[in-house]
Amino acid sequence: MIPNQRSIAIFPRKRFGQHFLHDPQVIARIVAAIDPRPGEHLVEIGPGRGALTASLVQRIGKLDAIEIDRDLARELASRFGSALTIDARNVLDVDFAALRAGGPKLRVVGNLPYNISTPLLFHLLGQRAEIADMHFMLQKEVVDRMAAAPGSKIYGRLTVMLAPWVRIERLFTVGPGAFSPPPRVSSAIVRVVPLPEPAFDIGPAPHFDRIVRAAFSQRRKTLRNSLKETIDPALFVQLGIDDGARPEQLAPAQFGALARAAAG
Repeated sequence: MIPNQRSIAIFPRKRFGQHFLHDPQVIARIVAAIDPRPGEHLVEIGPGRGALTASLVQRIGKLDAIEIDRDLARELASRFGSALTIDARNVLDVDFAALRAGGPKLRVVGNLPYNISTPLLFHLLGQRAEIADMHFMLQKEVVDRMAAAPGSKIYGRLTVMLAPWVRIERLFTVGPGAFSPPPRVSSAIVRVVPLPEPAFDIGPAPHFDRIVRAAFSQRRKTLRNSLKETIDPALFVQLGIDDGARPEQLAPAQFGALARAAAG
């Protein structure tokens, strides 16, 4: 089905963090990076006015979409008809296992609102078993943090929490002019692929989360001080980790080793 090409005349709403993608060259690059094939189950988060949606529908015939703005959802439903199944609610409330419904793993795409990007990444991380891959437009700073190397100033909790479960690939940067209204920052396209097996053992996941959170909540402090409530000092010696280091100096796998040792 080729969708109705009329534009959706709805103004961006600040409370939803809306910046509508409109640049055809950027859209073409995103679609090429996703390379959608008929028969795949695509889910678009935040389709907005449907600029990317239209190109995806032309490639695969139909897809699901999640759009919190009910006015936009109604317009999209009218424009795309049976080619688009739209869920008009907050994506943080969506059960992706129910959406998959036992079919092929989901391919998730979207231009994510900057104000919920990190909570949404953690929400999807918890449902990674349902997902084949993800292609997102995010604030460039967030993408840089996702893919940061140990030792850099932007390496932090987000980097470490993603590392055991997914492969991160930065694809390309998108300037503010590709959006209406233009954001004040640059954006970037990132590919996120869940790993078939964890990259390293973290022990009990809640314990790993607690240790990483505690370390980076006080990143100017040494590990000895920031983790004094959760890690026995003897464990640092046992693992060959310098307790005088700061959290950004540890590789993700070293946080995994600390969590396993602390869990006993």
